[in-house]
Amino acid sequence: MSGLPWDKILSFSAADLVKFGISAAVIVLVTKIQVVNDRLSALLIALPLTSVVAMIWMHLEKQEPERVANHASGTFWFVLPTLPMFLILPWMLRNGWGFWVALTANGLITIGLFWVTVFTLRRFGIDLMPK
Repeated sequence: MSGLPWDKILSFSAADLVKFGISAAVIVLVTKIQVVNDRLSALLIALPLTSVVAMIWMHLEKQEPERVANHASGTFWFVLPTLPMFLILPWMLRNGWGFWVALTANGLITIGLFWVTVFTLRRFGIDLMPK
């Protein structure tokens, strides 16, 4: 992590601000829909909207197709350890767990499942966290 080019990551251009606005608008729109229809908002957020938007930005920035492909396949594998949260969190909330405690517990479970996924996939030649 210390080898990341933080100066590039934390510098923003006008195009970055436009991307930020459009990306944020997608999330805000879905949360506004939730007020009137929680099932429709769940469907919309379950769609890979943020990944599709990110891949569009990558393409428009003329990134190599291999990078876009890596993003897409990495997203697939990284989604898997997050899926149990969408079953465990509702169960916890319906069984009297406080929101923040349940969310924290699910965050820790997801982190654990993330690393289990990383180490398991390495045994099959898929390295999600190259050194």
